[in-house]
Amino acid sequence: MAFLDDRYLLSGDTAAELYGQIRDLPIIDAHNHLDVKALVSNAPFPDIWETEAATDHYVWECLRKRGVAEALLTDPEVPNREKWDAMAAVFPDLAGNPTYEWVHLDLKRILGIDELICAENAEGIWEKARAALARPEMRPQALVQRMKVEAMCSTDDPIDSLEFHQALQDTPLAGVVRPTFRPDRAMNVFKHDWPEYVERLEARVNGSFRRIGDLIEALRVTHDYFADHGCVASDHGVEVPFGYDMDEEDANEVFRRARRGEELEDEEVICYMSYVLGEVAEMDARKDWVFQVHIGAVRDMRDLLYDDIGPDSGGDISDHMTDIVEPLIPLLNRMDERLKVVLYNLNPAHTATLAHLTRAFGEKVNLGAAWWLNDSYMGMRRQLEFVGTVDVLMNCAGMVSDSRKLLSYASRHEVFRRTLADVAGALLDRGQVPMAVAERLVRHLAYERPKQLFGL
Repeated sequence: MAFLDDRYLLSGDTAAELYGQIRDLPIIDAHNHLDVKALVSNAPFPDIWETEAATDHYVWECLRKRGVAEALLTDPEVPNREKWDAMAAVFPDLAGNPTYEWVHLDLKRILGIDELICAENAEGIWEKARAALARPEMRPQALVQRMKVEAMCSTDDPIDSLEFHQALQDTPLAGVVRPTFRPDRAMNVFKHDWPEYVERLEARVNGSFRRIGDLIEALRVTHDYFADHGCVASDHGVEVPFGYDMDEEDANEVFRRARRGEELEDEEVICYMSYVLGEVAEMDARKDWVFQVHIGAVRDMRDLLYDDIGPDSGGDISDHMTDIVEPLIPLLNRMDERLKVVLYNLNPAHTATLAHLTRAFGEKVNLGAAWWLNDSYMGMRRQLEFVGTVDVLMNCAGMVSDSRKLLSYASRHEVFRRTLADVAGALLDRGQVPMAVAERLVRHLAYERPKQLFGL
């Protein structure tokens, strides 16, 4: 088997046959970090560094491990060509890490460059990529169409005006890109910028918040605004999914103390976060939205990175000790049979717990794609295999790219589809399922399930 050839990740003829049936299906990508403004501008990408590494902390982390200087990763004053040369020089050392495969897939599938990234090929790949990216069919809007993206959901703050989503309605991508309601900053009362954010939310709705009910009403107003612009889901990035049943007056007292700048106890933070999360869940249920929870990211652990560069720079980790069951069960019981829930985990240690939860709570609570540090062939495969033995595979939410890079949307979905075909092919080869059932399963999870679940 050659590198990234037709049998890539496919361990037999059965898997290859199943993959052939789903390879060219349209992409439904219900969670990503699309730069909608850049998509509207439709400006050509200038070079390969900009497409592959300028916004990708996965790449930064790997290159740091191989000794690449920080300036050659994140300093805006350093030319992209120097950064690319530094990346190419150590890229062979990344073999075994999924980043090695993701980037080569982008080169081969999207840019048509079938060469290995290394010091010797750095200049040649740089020039070929520049020539490819200059072609009209490589502009962002054309790329979305070329990758057969039928629907995608960006990640957006409640205070966003969604002006760029509106502008897309006058392009060939009308109806393709939808916003997602992500109120993390309103919920994260423990963060230093929470007071400033609340003031911005007040300005967004032309209001003044005296009680927590005023903040909730502002979120409801923006929630309605997102619905008017095609939104079908909320998303919540939490370290611990606090979903306890909390009294409004208790949460209101925490809100008032926080607005006065007083230091909060852990129990008060949990009270406030639980109350806000529960209220957004109620809003989602009334609109039949999907309530997505990304669990377990412990943010900004490396002080040097956070102090010099800021968040989303590669200093995040996961913690296998994160308690999921106790804080989440009250919310799942409160919303039982009323709310569509998708749970994502970045730590494979949490897969079993979440699979047990989704099994216990029936049709509306389901597991999302293996996420972040779990988003690899190994992570996807182990999750699919385990869920298939504990819960029901047909109820998994399907693949999401979670990508900040437009070129990677198709590559990430390809890896998922190949992994899915390999898992289903193994079931068939072992005599556990018949061919017709395996065919239905892979098509369902690759395309039909996310389309149906998210109403896309």
